[in-house]
Amino acid sequence: MFATIVVIVLIILVILVILRGIRIIPQQRVAIVERLGRYHATLSAGVNLIIPFIDRVARILDLRTQQVVVPPQMVITKDNVQIQIDTVFFYTVVEPKMATYNIANVVQGIQNITAANIRQVVGHMELDETLSGRDKISLALRSALDEVTESWGVRIDRVEIVDIKPPKEIQDAMEKQMKAEREKRASILQAEGLRQAAILKAEGDKQSNILEAEGMKEAKIREAEGLRQAQQLEAEGRARAIQLVAQAEKQRIEMLRAAGLDANVLTYQSFEALQGMAQGPATTLFVPSEAVAVLGALGALKTTADKAGAGSVVDRLLGSAPDAITRELGDGGGRSETGRSGGTGDIGRNGTSTGGSERPRGSDGL
Repeated sequence: MFATIVVIVLIILVILVILRGIRIIPQQRVAIVERLGRYHATLSAGVNLIIPFIDRVARILDLRTQQVVVPPQMVITKDNVQIQIDTVFFYTVVEPKMATYNIANVVQGIQNITAANIRQVVGHMELDETLSGRDKISLALRSALDEVTESWGVRIDRVEIVDIKPPKEIQDAMEKQMKAEREKRASILQAEGLRQAAILKAEGDKQSNILEAEGMKEAKIREAEGLRQAQQLEAEGRARAIQLVAQAEKQRIEMLRAAGLDANVLTYQSFEALQGMAQGPATTLFVPSEAVAVLGALGALKTTADKAGAGSVVDRLLGSAPDAITRELGDGGGRSETGRSGGTGDIGRNGTSTGGSERPRGSDGL
């Protein structure tokens, strides 16, 4: 019975020793193993065997990127403005042994160095430069941390400035300044817009006036051109009409010459024209003095012919002239010396005359 208990106890001790000698390390983690109080090895992820009671795991480190928030820091800028800066940094353990034995607390060390370097960097910058220079501050902090953490087995991945908070009165002044600046820009943009609108309107009016003037000019030119062409066509038509009349007159004269008509026949035709004029509705008739002489000559010719018994020959010469014309020719021969007074005679129906032959007219007179 006692032996059985001893065997069971020994079995349990063996199991405990075996279990103590097996170490399972999770992924992205490492374990620092010390043997008899001295660094022995670094255990990687997976199943690892150690000597129980001789080797021990001193520390397990996480190889993933770690995020640490730095407590808010009150910093005074170059222009003596106190501001609050919130910072966050990211680091990764690259040397587990150095991170374990070179520094007791990596996170606290990084926080202290960050706070000190923030005061140093921002102390050389004015407020406006600090507010707009977050990248510059981050780069300066990362450079300072890299120099220190290189011996700690830690790599600083990023340093970010989360927030910069100036005092309340500074914020109010900045808001007023920003508001005034925006109002100024709005006024400038409005004035610029009005100026551009005025310029564009003036340009539009100018172009409109130019186009209107060009249109009026073109219209006047076309009107003048049309009037000129109309006058030219009218003048050409008149010239053509005159030319046709002249050609017709020339042909008529040539035909008269070809017919062999003498001056007496032409004189008789002129007399017929005077007869037609006398039968018109006019109350005044202008007779050339040459016509009066012709009338007198014809009247004398008829009188002489009657005395000589050759009146029938004259009648045949005169053709079918009315008796009134024959009488007028006879009477005109005896009064030609009293009826002529100038170049042109005016015989009226009421017996008056102006500057020529004067003779009262009856119902059958000339």
